[in-house]
Amino acid sequence: MKRAILLDLGRVIVPFDFSIGYKLMHQRTGLAPELIRERIRATGLVPRFETGLIEPRDFVETLMQDTGLNIPFADFCEIWSSIFSREILIPEDWIEALHSRYRTVLVSNTNALHFEMIRANYPFLRHFDALVLSYEVKAMKPDPAIFAAAVAAARCAPEECFFTDDIPEYVEGARRFGIDAVPFRGAPQLAADLEERRILIGPIKTIDRSAPG
Repeated sequence: MKRAILLDLGRVIVPFDFSIGYKLMHQRTGLAPELIRERIRATGLVPRFETGLIEPRDFVETLMQDTGLNIPFADFCEIWSSIFSREILIPEDWIEALHSRYRTVLVSNTNALHFEMIRANYPFLRHFDALVLSYEVKAMKPDPAIFAAAVAAARCAPEECFFTDDIPEYVEGARRFGIDAVPFRGAPQLAADLEERRILIGPIKTIDRSAPG
């Protein structure tokens, strides 16, 4: 019997596209989007930022210095968070219904700047009992430490938790921890995965099994 629902954030609930940010940086700097992407990746700063090892202003200042970007902090933050779509991938009423029956926990690899924007713009967060965020727990999926934090937040045994994530490596990491985890392949597939486990989301009209996943 499942007692808790663990959900990833990016590309499970909220879609995002890094290329949007690279294009906006290109408009401000003249650097090619591909070059910006490679320079950011080469710094190694993003994993440190998402594990809470560097503060937001230090991250931005160091990243701009290492990549040759030169834009105000506020402008960088706006561009950095431009990658998220306002449309979500699963209906909010699903999350609300799950929350009414199970303990709900968000489990996300994210950073302070991105999540500040998420808090300000996405009301579905009110349907979660706990937020397990990589930069706060100092561990990123698939590190067992973040799954340990998620299970602790769920207040039940790992096998009593259901988890979905769009990245197979993270699904496998959760399974190794004893969590019942499945890859996210769209809302119709998630509805089927929940139904298979007799996890109730109620008579929700927005379920559409014919929609592409």
